[in-house]
Amino acid sequence: MPDFIKKAMLACTGLAFMTTEKIQEVIDELVKKGEITEKEARETVAGLKEKSKKFKKEMEERTEKIVTGILRHLNVPTKVELEEIKERLEKLEKSGEHRE
Repeated sequence: MPDFIKKAMLACTGLAFMTTEKIQEVIDELVKKGEITEKEARETVAGLKEKSKKFKKEMEERTEKIVTGILRHLNVPTKVELEEIKERLEKLEKSGEHRE
């Protein structure tokens, strides 16, 4: 995967983490004010973390599909295709060496 895509995904992950921290702050504040119990706070945070993990996975999968589609559209060879070309080139070089 190209470096800029990895950086973009890491940035999104960082934003999600910051949001999780902010949610935790808000939940803590609600507990201090007595608007929710400790148990409710733990359950809420756990639920939000689980949803965040699922969302992150879905976004990674969608991003991967989009990038793959773009690369195909631009006719950029895959790693496997490049390896196949490399192997073919090596075979051709070896067969050329035997002729000389």
